[in-house]
Amino acid sequence: MAAKVVPARGMRDILPVDKARREHALHVIREVYRSFGFDEVETPALEELSRLESGQGGENEKMLFKVMRRGLAAEQALLPGDAADLGLRFDLTVPLTRYVASNAAALRMPFKALQIGPVWRAERPQKGRYRQFVQCDIDIVGEPGSLAEVELVTATHTALTRLGLTGTTLRLNDRGVLTGLLTGCGFAEDAHGSVLITVDKADKVGLDGVLAELRSKGFDEGSVSALEKSLTELLPLRDVRTPGVLESALPEAVPIKVVVRLREIADALALSAPGLDVQFDVTLVRGMGYYTGPIFEMSMPGSSSSIAGGGRYDNMVGRFSGRDLPAAGFSIGFERIVDELSSGDEETLAIALVHPAGANPGELLRKQQELIAAGARVALVKQAKRMQPLFDALVAEGYSRVVRARVAEDGTLEFGDPSDLTTS
Repeated sequence: MAAKVVPARGMRDILPVDKARREHALHVIREVYRSFGFDEVETPALEELSRLESGQGGENEKMLFKVMRRGLAAEQALLPGDAADLGLRFDLTVPLTRYVASNAAALRMPFKALQIGPVWRAERPQKGRYRQFVQCDIDIVGEPGSLAEVELVTATHTALTRLGLTGTTLRLNDRGVLTGLLTGCGFAEDAHGSVLITVDKADKVGLDGVLAELRSKGFDEGSVSALEKSLTELLPLRDVRTPGVLESALPEAVPIKVVVRLREIADALALSAPGLDVQFDVTLVRGMGYYTGPIFEMSMPGSSSSIAGGGRYDNMVGRFSGRDLPAAGFSIGFERIVDELSSGDEETLAIALVHPAGANPGELLRKQQELIAAGARVALVKQAKRMQPLFDALVAEGYSRVVRARVAEDGTLEFGDPSDLTTS
């Protein structure tokens, strides 16, 4: 028996009807983002390994696909750490910050970038999670104020609404809230990263699970108990717009300007994205190490997973250029939304032009061009002995109409009028 031929583990083939749906979604997303003034850029799939392992990518740095160095002699002895010098990008943010540093002289600030492309992570494949997937990112570099966050969220909310994904919720937090909270509870600064990794699991394991893991890690019981008290009080709080609500519950170690910034964002979004439900969530962490301020995730009704996420990363560009630039970004989890969408060919009439074997190619192509000029998408389809299975397959591929061709007595082709493919 021949071996089953399948893509590499964690990768997949995209069939035509799915590809059409994906391209339709990408077209809508791209057009909405461009209408907000974002300029599309492109970065290489490969980056220097040292850049991808700079400590800013959180857990994703552990899932790098590394690329072997070229030109090595077969007999040359190398330690594993010296065998690779490049890696496939695990997100689009790290490459963008390098792009800005590389091309700073040619970019007008604030720079509003749109980037769409595949990324790779060597994680364990499972339903809805792949090793190669598409991200749709928008970033604003050079804008220090909350205008950047508001525009990022508004543009993304508009794109998702245009795709028919409504009723979305935005969870909002700030790294300043998290840092102040942990400091106020007595956690040492060098322990914050480990604590936040655990807190980030709250939506999956609950508060009890978070506390149990912190204790299993050996953190001071007094600090864990103080965090338990704070989180118990803060978890029910979702209102970020009413003055005094968060201030009264947060430790004094949280700067007041951080809460004011969150309120500014929420107040502005009430005007620019009135259909968006904005909620404060003290357990929202986002695992990337590069976030420095507001962070946010968008989700759909009834879903436990976010469909978009982002935040402010003011220190990242400076790591590569030596010149600090404020920056914020938002990324759509494209693979998580595309299955929720209908076919991308709904706005374009798709016609199957069915013809007999040996039909005159010139006549067929002339008729095809005539139908295309009228705004249709037209596929030439050779008639089969059993037409119903063929028609069923065409309907599944998104075709809704059929035009039949037959050979007339004089040898020329005659074409019928378009008819409903499902009843033909």
